Amino acid sequence: MEHEIYPWITNDATLFGILAALLGGIFYTSKSSHRLWKKFYSVIPALLLCYFLPSLLTTFEIIDPKQSRLYFMASRYLLPAALILLTLSIDFKEVVKLGPKALIMFFTGTVGVVIGGPLSILFFSAVAPEIVGANPEEIWRGMTTIAGSWIGGGANQAAMKEVFDVSEDIFSAMVTVDVLVAELWMAFLLIGVARSKDIDKIFKADASSVESLQNKMEAYTNSISKIPTFNDLMYILALGFGATGLAHLGSDLIAPFIGEHYPGLAKFSLTSGFFWLVVIATTLGILLSFTKARNLEGAGASKVGSVFIYILVATIGMSMNVMEVFHNPGLFAVGLVWMMIHIGLMFIVAKIIKAPYFFLAVGSKANIGGAASAPVVAAAFHPALAPVGVLLAVLGYALGTYGAYICGLLMQGAAGVY
Repeated sequence: MEHEIYPWITNDATLFGILAALLGGIFYTSKSSHRLWKKFYSVIPALLLCYFLPSLLTTFEIIDPKQSRLYFMASRYLLPAALILLTLSIDFKEVVKLGPKALIMFFTGTVGVVIGGPLSILFFSAVAPEIVGANPEEIWRGMTTIAGSWIGGGANQAAMKEVFDVSEDIFSAMVTVDVLVAELWMAFLLIGVARSKDIDKIFKADASSVESLQNKMEAYTNSISKIPTFNDLMYILALGFGATGLAHLGSDLIAPFIGEHYPGLAKFSLTSGFFWLVVIATTLGILLSFTKARNLEGAGASKVGSVFIYILVATIGMSMNVMEVFHNPGLFAVGLVWMMIHIGLMFIVAKIIKAPYFFLAVGSKANIGGAASAPVVAAAFHPALAPVGVLLAVLGYALGTYGAYICGLLMQGAAGVY
């Protein structure tokens, strides 16, 4: 039976204020010159706290994230606006110069998730059969929703829930496994950002293409940089939310049309309204990068977009309940082994092709995290690199349901050993 929560705070306006205050406190202390804070943030990335602190509100039952509409607001309104504003200044010629290693690492991440699920089931069938063996049919079906999330995102996860008829009880447990394991990996990735040059030396990687893109996009931003006026900020908001409105309009027209006339395309997420929302928003941002609207970057367009992303990050953090680890230790063990397979494959391929750590980190999070995490990880290297994360995340949405479906079939076969 699901534990009933009696939250202290049920008003979303109050909750939004608390999240804003938490974010403000994190960024204030992260820039503090105090020796204690400097030492603290040299070990713990600020972004990790943006996920973790809101999760404590859920862990201690101060809030019930299921009663809140803040994540819906952030993912449907702020996320598409952020994608538009982050891609506004993109330089496609420089992105192309990054070469094939970025795509190789992205697809390696996808393969790691697809094979990791069934291999994790096979592993526990040998070492601890009681973990999955008690109800293998329900477990593998539930794991398909993690595969959908880890290759694409929330839309792909929802698609797997319907395709494989996942029960509500197991789905709730799998969402917690998904979020906590993914964010644990996110923590290690962010810690690695500060040591990326050392990791590149181990990989014998040439990061010059990444540095070139960073320098050119930073130089462009500096060349048009100015103190934003009131009008500039209104233009940025008008552009971001106006294009978001167009993206919603297009999504509301395209997704039902495909669902009615080409239902077979559902396995590619092409019947998902959220998929089209993200794709159209990103496309509009790319198109606007070829116009004079690109100059709004000088007034801080990407900074406004980053604010929206961090609000989304905080609402995602609300979904985590760290105590769930103790309620479902077996499922978390399965999730951790699955993630270790993904990570191991990423490092092996990165070593073989001598890929910079930037490609490993962003390629992984473009799968495991999607549009909400990939640009944030890319921006952790440098804010000018956020658009690279956006583009790879869109590719993840396109492949998510298809890859997760294949993973589901493989897990069904693996579960047959019980």
